[in-house]
Amino acid sequence: MEYQGLKIEHFSHDCFQLSYMDKVIYIDPYHLTASQAVRADYIFITHGHFDHCSPNDIKKIISVDTIIIALAECMEQLQSLRVKEVNYVEPNQQLTLPDFNVETIPAYNLDKFRSPGVPYHPKEEKKVGYVLDFNGLKLFHTGDADNIPEFASLKDIDIALLPVSGTYVMTPEEAVQATRVIKPKMVIPMHYGSIIGSKDDAIKYKEGVNNSPDLTGIEVNII
Repeated sequence: MEYQGLKIEHFSHDCFQLSYMDKVIYIDPYHLTASQAVRADYIFITHGHFDHCSPNDIKKIISVDTIIIALAECMEQLQSLRVKEVNYVEPNQQLTLPDFNVETIPAYNLDKFRSPGVPYHPKEEKKVGYVLDFNGLKLFHTGDADNIPEFASLKDIDIALLPVSGTYVMTPEEAVQATRVIKPKMVIPMHYGSIIGSKDDAIKYKEGVNNSPDLTGIEVNII
């Protein structure tokens, strides 16, 4: 799909390919097929879990001109790659890249636990989501997150990429609540159909938005 000159492809799970002007951007590349793997100008990694930081997939799309933005927890997996540069980030940072600007947003769980009291994505591990600002057009990829308080500080988001599978991230119902907080113009549901969740979760989320009078005007695209 295309939104105001920004082309968006959702390949699987949390993996997206964006095309803006003549630049190709991947977020959390994972399970890329041969036709989905093209040379990347930028690669964004939200955290170190295998379904987000996948060296085998990253190797399919890098060149010596690729810029990678990732967390320090990915360093061991990325340090041997022959790319232009790797920038390691934490939450609440701003980056000025040659073609667009970036803000890192915290990504963590509130009530999704691998064992009692131990979240799948603890706040202390400083995992991130990304706001990519293309000359005022803002796309927000949450990373693996619940509906966290930090979402309330986001302004003027055009497109939000929200997880909907539950278990490790927001449920469809929680994603509807997050939509109320973020107030984007458009949402593309993600985090289903590969590791966990199904398209039914995306459909349930879309129905929740469409049946909420206070969310009238927010477009949901399942791609």
